[in-house]
Amino acid sequence: MRCKHWCRVSLDLAREARQKAPTECVDRAARCQLSAHEGDKHYGLLAELDTYGTALWIRRRGAYVDLVVLRDCPVAGPGPDGDGCCLFAGHTEQHTWEDTSEEVLCTS
Repeated sequence: MRCKHWCRVSLDLAREARQKAPTECVDRAARCQLSAHEGDKHYGLLAELDTYGTALWIRRRGAYVDLVVLRDCPVAGPGPDGDGCCLFAGHTEQHTWEDTSEEVLCTS
């Protein structure tokens, strides 16, 4: 199951994100894309950035919130037609294809 925490995007961060996002359209809140977890680190996907496998994420660590550009996770599910993971490289929780109890949407 996916984390239920939402990260709010302040006006200043939304302006910065719009400058970096190819569509200049950014939501004001993003749900943490990691599987359910303990702790205060949360990551919400804001935008895919380019064809080189990077995305713009909002990262929340306790009360501190910032924007980070992270490379896409390179791991694919088992089998010849395995789904790719929709998270970032080096994430600590399950890959999105391991989390089958809830549909996970991604654009990559």
